Amino acid sequence: MAKLKFVPAGSLLLTFALLSPTLVADEPGTLIFEDDFERSEAQEDKDEVGNGWGTNSKTRAAGNKQVDLKDGTMRIYIHEKADHGVSVTHAAEFKDGSVQMKFLLEDEKDTLGLNFADLKCKEVWAGHLFKVTVGVKTTEITDLKTGQMDLNIRELRQTKKLTEAQQNELKTKTKRFPHALEAGKWHTVLATVKGDTLTVSIDGKVVGSFAAAGIAHPTKRMLRLAIHRNVVVDDVKIYSLVK
Repeated sequence: MAKLKFVPAGSLLLTFALLSPTLVADEPGTLIFEDDFERSEAQEDKDEVGNGWGTNSKTRAAGNKQVDLKDGTMRIYIHEKADHGVSVTHAAEFKDGSVQMKFLLEDEKDTLGLNFADLKCKEVWAGHLFKVTVGVKTTEITDLKTGQMDLNIRELRQTKKLTEAQQNELKTKTKRFPHALEAGKWHTVLATVKGDTLTVSIDGKVVGSFAAAGIAHPTKRMLRLAIHRNVVVDDVKIYSLVK
């Protein structure tokens, strides 16, 4: 039997101190979504994640399976026919909040991407606001809204018409934080948004923070897991900070 559930906003208050010692103890949050993937699929030919998750396998991988529920985890892998990275999406509406999950990078080249989006935002390509990319050696935080996914900037990049000043400005939209993770082992990431600042913790330790205009976008409406190789994910939880 599946143990997953949606939790209506306001029905469950948690202190973020229970999640990470790096967070303020008296800052309450509301659990708005969780998934432990303890369920089975009816078939093995197509993506069948369930619980509100969507994927881009139909449009980007000719319908081939790229997401598999196995042993109570979600295994994401890119198909050889895919023309784009795997995108596994779920609604996640909040202004300030956090996303927490366990993840396993099977190879040192694997990365876990947490892409926050708002499809109602028409200033950027496909609603991209900002992202976190976790690898075994570094974590990157990138402001996409005022960076490479801004429609004007994207067009200039595609036509190779960016000025030198614009190229240098784009470099300021990403901040990298070195660390050491071991491939083949489970880790826990916590990405917390407060105002214009995104703070990333891994295994209970703060990796780094980045303040940017895109992070301050009023409403984050969707979480995309952006995968370019292989990643295993479990115990996803999304919280909204209560003002």
